[in-house]
Amino acid sequence: MSKNIHKTSIGGQALIEGVMMRGPKTTAMAVRNPKGEIVLETFDTPVNARPKICKMPFIRGLFNMIDSLRFGYKCLMRSAEIAGLEEEEEEKDKAKNKIIMSLLTTLSVGLAVCLSVGLFMYLPSLLFHLLSDAVPAIGTNVWRGIFEGLMRMIIFIGYMASMLLMKDMRRTFMYHGAEHKTIFCYENGLPLTVENVRKMRRFHPRCGTSFLLLVLIVGIVVSMFIHVDAPLLRTVIKLLTLPIVVGIGYELIKFTGRHDSLLSKIISAPGVWLQHITTIEPDDDQIACAIRSMESVLTDNPEDDKW
Repeated sequence: MSKNIHKTSIGGQALIEGVMMRGPKTTAMAVRNPKGEIVLETFDTPVNARPKICKMPFIRGLFNMIDSLRFGYKCLMRSAEIAGLEEEEEEKDKAKNKIIMSLLTTLSVGLAVCLSVGLFMYLPSLLFHLLSDAVPAIGTNVWRGIFEGLMRMIIFIGYMASMLLMKDMRRTFMYHGAEHKTIFCYENGLPLTVENVRKMRRFHPRCGTSFLLLVLIVGIVVSMFIHVDAPLLRTVIKLLTLPIVVGIGYELIKFTGRHDSLLSKIISAPGVWLQHITTIEPDDDQIACAIRSMESVLTDNPEDDKW
């Protein structure tokens, strides 16, 4: 690997049979269709339109996460269409079902949010509340924060590990590995070829799943300062502190992406460990998709995407 590492702000996301990359000016997704051909689609990077206040430290994290989730979901649904997972419909059928599909999507998102809040916030608080009634000696804010945080991490890691049981998700995790390896290849200043990308590591400190794990860890510390016992009220307060937790987590992930110090390695270690689950070594066809997507977002000036 090159000693002169170019820390890039380019990030990506694994899709269904493809990879999406977000550059400073352009976002591209490269997806293989049922014929095995790479279909490339490009968009303007949405972050460019944000006001300056949304790019300030500790504020930008929440906006970046919301934007990534929204745009990432859009690309994921589009990749399913290109990969042939959604049946082709006639134009009149599409028009007829458009409102129904919008309602179903809104309902599914709402249910997913309620389930996430219930599993990751309310359930750990409720379990500790019941446990502290049985063992009063552990009923301190420190133990409460640690217990709730560990419960959330166990649920999160267990969920990610369960995805490996699904064949389609294993392929998505392979594309995730291809995305990381391609970014590493670019950062090391090597030509973006399948041979060069194949040699790279698949564990990147700026991974989105690493960010989520960092948010859970920061949440442990923040929870220790919430002096409320009632599980429902405690859940509401934790929801209100979520922008703070996300903002701190985002600044930490930016720090690990910019530095190679011992501190940055310690901060990124849990996320790198988690990537042993969420990334799998890709095949050459998957690497080719990631390369095609990456090449489409690069500008003539590497300073444009400097981290």
